[in-house]
Amino acid sequence: MSLEQFEQFVLPHLSRGRRGPPPTLALHKIFNYILQVLYMGCQWKMLPIERNAKGHPEIHYTRI
Repeated sequence: MSLEQFEQFVLPHLSRGRRGPPPTLALHKIFNYILQVLYMGCQWKMLPIERNAKGHPEIHYTRI
């Protein structure tokens, strides 16, 4: 799903948390990862997760 589609169709229906630190990963990316798991039927830990500038995975399956 493109960023424009996400902002138009999904983002208006999401609530924002009032407590805690701001998310380090964009909601658009998290939503696309969830769609990929639902479509492919794979396990969360088997997803090809992108790496950040330091070479670390953007997210880990135990932190979601």
